[in-house]
Amino acid sequence: MPTAERSHADACPGVFATHDAADGALARVRLPGGVVSARQLRVLADCAEDLGDGFVHLTSRANLQLRGLNRTESGLVPRLVRAGLLPAPEHERVRNFLASPASGLSGGLLDVRALVRQLDRAVCARPELAALPGRFLFALDDGRGDVSGEDPDVCWRAVDARTGALLFAGTDSGLRIPRERAVEALVTASATFLRLRGSGEGAAWRVRELPDAVEAMTTVLAAFGRRLPPEPMRAGEHVVVGEQRTDDGRTLACVAPVLGQLDADALRLMAALAGEVVVTPWRTILLPGVPGAALTELARAGLVTDAADPRAGISACAGQPGCAKSRADVRADAVRVSTALPSGTRAHFSGCERRCGRPREAHRDLLAEDNGYRVDDAWVPLGRLVNSLASSPAGREDNA
Repeated sequence: MPTAERSHADACPGVFATHDAADGALARVRLPGGVVSARQLRVLADCAEDLGDGFVHLTSRANLQLRGLNRTESGLVPRLVRAGLLPAPEHERVRNFLASPASGLSGGLLDVRALVRQLDRAVCARPELAALPGRFLFALDDGRGDVSGEDPDVCWRAVDARTGALLFAGTDSGLRIPRERAVEALVTASATFLRLRGSGEGAAWRVRELPDAVEAMTTVLAAFGRRLPPEPMRAGEHVVVGEQRTDDGRTLACVAPVLGQLDADALRLMAALAGEVVVTPWRTILLPGVPGAALTELARAGLVTDAADPRAGISACAGQPGCAKSRADVRADAVRVSTALPSGTRAHFSGCERRCGRPREAHRDLLAEDNGYRVDDAWVPLGRLVNSLASSPAGREDNA
């Protein structure tokens, strides 16, 4: 079976195996379904201040990152354990469990929140699944098509209140699995991938790298439900920044940290406002039950609270000085440019060709070059970035 050619093994960072960045160690904290309690937010705020750069960073897999950690600091792990953020240390690199963030709150065909908790427990109960690659992505979609559009390796997407479609690499397999067997099916699918992925540095990290394996996985899972002709699965919209209403009439606040970065004070403010929050794959945060009046307080803390704010659509990689490969301080450039852009602009600033953290939805691609950026296909000097982005709203969708 074909696999991607690589020069190194999977080194996706976690808490135990951190990434050695230019600004210190980088650790990723797993949040199945993106859910984090108020108590855990306070612990993370303390960790960021005491051990890192003072910030918590959101990832495109609804997890959190701590940067600038002292490479010899050993205090992070016990703090996370006490906060319940490290329940299965041997599986901590198997961290990517997406669930429709607004499920059970607003919209959707059913509530998948209990399913994602069951899935996490089921994966952690299988010792062999600790060998899954750090990039492997599970998803439970409540039927709205939000997280199934994030290219998950294995996904159960509700088609009605009792049944879901099984997707591999974001594509419908044709299998229809009852809700009560969804978790078992996803665990079996991941175990089958693990058996088929190969070994060594050439082993596959994602299902899409093994096109010949999809039929084998579909065959193994056929006993879990019935098989129909595959159907196109349209990606749905996700919750937008601002004040929303839940199905039972309560308020649901959605906020966006600028460039996905939260300081300790903002974390503590959210902890004071909500018993728990939900981190989304789009670097936003849902605060259930928080009154609309609190949006003003959240805005004063530096969070984007209005979808019309141009900063809501701007993202960037770590850039200088945090990344030695970056050719520019892309985050500073992004902040400087973003406030002058028209509402609705979507753009991602990258310091090198890896384009870390780029969104999947259509966006303008800005790659740092000498004294400017290559915007999509044309080099633009720094002083003309605003005009370039404002004059052409076209973007590209990332399929990497």
